[in-house]
Amino acid sequence: MAVQSDCSTCSVRHCSRCLLPETQETITYDKEGVCNVCRQVEFKKTKIDWAAREEELRALIDGYRGKYDYDCIIPYSGGKDSTYTVYKLVKDYGVKPLVVTFDHGFLRPQTLENTKRTMKTLGVDYHSFTPSWKVVKKVMLESLKRKGDFCWHCHTGIFAYPMHVAIKFNVPLVFWGEPSAEYTSYYGYDEKEEVDEKRFNRFVNLGITAEDMVGMVKGVTMRDLKPFTYPSLKELKAIKYRSVCLGSYIPWDPKKNSELIKKELGWMGNTVEGVPPEYYYEKVECMFEGVRDYLKYIKRGFGRTAHLMSLDLRNGRISQEKARELIAKYDGKRPASLDVFLEYLGITEGEFMEIALSHVVAPHKHDPSKVKGGEPLPDMGKWDRTK
Repeated sequence: MAVQSDCSTCSVRHCSRCLLPETQETITYDKEGVCNVCRQVEFKKTKIDWAAREEELRALIDGYRGKYDYDCIIPYSGGKDSTYTVYKLVKDYGVKPLVVTFDHGFLRPQTLENTKRTMKTLGVDYHSFTPSWKVVKKVMLESLKRKGDFCWHCHTGIFAYPMHVAIKFNVPLVFWGEPSAEYTSYYGYDEKEEVDEKRFNRFVNLGITAEDMVGMVKGVTMRDLKPFTYPSLKELKAIKYRSVCLGSYIPWDPKKNSELIKKELGWMGNTVEGVPPEYYYEKVECMFEGVRDYLKYIKRGFGRTAHLMSLDLRNGRISQEKARELIAKYDGKRPASLDVFLEYLGITEGEFMEIALSHVVAPHKHDPSKVKGGEPLPDMGKWDRTK
């Protein structure tokens, strides 16, 4: 059965294999106490004919190759997964892509340097879009209040805007990186995960549509939120679109992928708040990843390090004893970047905590008195502080 937490004030269950708690979205445990995400990764390793999947991938690419101005659209954040996706498709499959970035406004200096180097090295066409900062601030605060997650504009923009570009440039094939089955169970490895409107509404937009947001936020119109809306099915069908994950066709290993792009592209990792330094490749793109993970810790009782430990435990790269040690050392610290975040949104830390605590997921109970402060990120002095 699932193991119990050693928390004195709650009885949170954890996966007996990867240690993820029951407060994780979509998680369930079987009679052996193993979670459904672990079982999905087990299926990935033992039940999938990856050679056959790759043949499907080649056939898919060949079906679109040379028929449009670009063979495909590749959404790109500058992180490890999207960088590997561009590298793999260009180098191993010879595609001519249009690489598309939805810049949510918080890309770190190193990420911007990585992006420039990657585009030059691979010799691909690149398109970047940044939405209005005034609109972003408004919807961030509304999203934080309603969902305990300030990233609505980021979630929706990253997955919706490239689809608008696909329509505008008449490029039907869109390639994303890893499938969600690698981390959650909204979808499984036993099904082909299409990155479509159903998926968008299922878990990307936090249950808030752009139309909802217009009704919630004063001074914001549908014209303002167009980049965050998923295109109509009629428009997408008109170009005969396919929107798929590369990781549905080739096995995905973030650690190995990161080592490859570091070697081949000079891609550089970075320090991330609440993450052990040996995981230099994880979530390096965003200035406020530490704030996001801190919110998750307050709400669900675990953060980014626990997530990373679950991946390494599933892949036999770490012992549970060592994993617990790292989780205790790195998870749950107050990020120094929270000061910048509060300054951006114009709220106090007390207001932030009141919002966060209203979204705590039972049976977890957060104890603010046990929280310690984290060290500032080395690049914080380079961050734009425009309010």
